[in-house]
Amino acid sequence: MEIRKQTISLEGLKCFGFHGVLPQEVVVGAWYCVDLRMEADVRKAFESDSLNDTLDYGKAAKIIREEMEIPSKLIEHVAGRILERLKATFPSVTGITLTVAKENPPVGCQCGAASYTVSVS
Repeated sequence: MEIRKQTISLEGLKCFGFHGVLPQEVVVGAWYCVDLRMEADVRKAFESDSLNDTLDYGKAAKIIREEMEIPSKLIEHVAGRILERLKATFPSVTGITLTVAKENPPVGCQCGAASYTVSVS
């Protein structure tokens, strides 16, 4: 069997945060949805059944929660902090795709979400 790609994902992490440029955004706060996809060779876990041989998505979720609690003006800034911590925590990762979406952003009309996605290898 030829494995071409291995991905561990977290989808739809809901976090409340106080990010935004407008004064009311940092007072009222908003809900954010974060999606994460990490690529790494975790074939060793096929046999070992050990958390040490894969990516601990519980640890990744904790990093995301902690960074989402730190106020920023831009979701790009929040995403950059999350990305840097993930890269430092999981050196075996060969690729990361991260999306941070602000639900119901204040854009003057009804909008489900405003999001930023970044992919690195």
